[in-house]
Amino acid sequence: MSNKTYKTLDLFAGIGGIRMGFERAGFETVFSNDFDPYCKPTYDLNYKTAQLAIGDIQKIKSASLPDFDILLGGFPCQPFSVAGYRRGFLDTGRGNLFFE
Repeated sequence: MSNKTYKTLDLFAGIGGIRMGFERAGFETVFSNDFDPYCKPTYDLNYKTAQLAIGDIQKIKSASLPDFDILLGGFPCQPFSVAGYRRGFLDTGRGNLFFE
């Protein structure tokens, strides 16, 4: 079995729940992004490295991302949340971002 540490890239990261599970399993997160600035204080308290980059993922150039083995991605929650309009994939602004 390989001793390689697999590197993850975490998109739509929120406060880092997906990252937490992967890091507990031995993975290393090399980049995290979310659009919501309110996530950042909690995320940054939980993780001392690979701090959360706030911004529109569509404006980040893929060439600027670090090398990674596995792409992690939470769904943007607004289109799917029972607290929202529940438009799901019909929300063309956020519901389809992961297809890009």
